[in-house]
Amino acid sequence: MQVRLMITGGTIDKVYNQSNGELEFDKTHFPEMIKRSRIEVNIIPQELTLIDSLDMVDSDRNLILESCEKCDEQFILITHGTDTMCDTAKLLGERDMKKTIVLFGSMVPYAVNNSDALFNFGCALGSVQLLGSGVYIAMNGRVLPWSDVEKNRSLGVFQNLK
Repeated sequence: MQVRLMITGGTIDKVYNQSNGELEFDKTHFPEMIKRSRIEVNIIPQELTLIDSLDMVDSDRNLILESCEKCDEQFILITHGTDTMCDTAKLLGERDMKKTIVLFGSMVPYAVNNSDALFNFGCALGSVQLLGSGVYIAMNGRVLPWSDVEKNRSLGVFQNLK
């Protein structure tokens, strides 16, 4: 089994800048995360961009969409910022590509203590191997279809639509 890992940024890949006290991007942490997790699935990483999802525009989402449509793999993981993850999932889900696509991210950067990054990565990787074709979001130990998921900003979790 081959799994395409499309890296787009989001909190999961941010680092803390001690000079200015801000979270920002340096480089992706996924080579380290894959090695640390001792994954035996053939993962093909592809860095598309490293941006905060609040800065994501239509051309960024179209790049993700085109990359999903063009790649040979049937199983795709997409790292994504949590603020607009549902928007990208909807765009992909409405295309009905007959691939299994799971978006995930984290609320706390991988590089920061007590991050949920590895947990969400593992949940997404396990899910993509078991789910049927479609688009899903894997966060907080739940895997929800694109058409029935929202981010509850006050609780900081993803849940079914009300």
